[in-house]
Amino acid sequence: MAIIKSLRGFDPQWGDDCFIAENATLIGDLIMGDQCSVWYNAVIRADVHQIRIGDRVNVQDGAVIHCTYQKADTQIGNDVSIGHNALVHGCKLHDKVLVGMGSIVMDDAEVESYSIIAAGAVVTQGTKISAGSIYAGMPAKKIGEVSDELRNGEIERIAKNYIKYSSWYK
Repeated sequence: MAIIKSLRGFDPQWGDDCFIAENATLIGDLIMGDQCSVWYNAVIRADVHQIRIGDRVNVQDGAVIHCTYQKADTQIGNDVSIGHNALVHGCKLHDKVLVGMGSIVMDDAEVESYSIIAAGAVVTQGTKISAGSIYAGMPAKKIGEVSDELRNGEIERIAKNYIKYSSWYK
């Protein structure tokens, strides 16, 4: 059974048709939409500020979503994929964003729609990423634009596939 912990008067909430792995952790002031999936060893810890997650978001194995006390909440739009072992902290991800495996997105960063954060990238505090951009490196820098092929073949495909994958576990 997943760790679902109420804290400071807040109960984690999620919508319809979600999959939450047996060893995932959801804590505090979390509101998550429909058809989301939180995979093995993932942690969404809304203990010090609120975390809001839209519909059809997948939080893959080992990922951590957190925020900063009284300073930076975390907002995640619809159709977002958070890759394995990624860290999303006190930032805003718009709709249809792909956060690659092992990457870090720090406080007050904002990633607009149809953007890709490459695996292992570190998006530093306060970085603003315009729609349709690809960022990679440490610190992350813009390396290109998201093509139609990447939009359909990666961003949208992964989000849709995780809805299918999670159905196998329900």
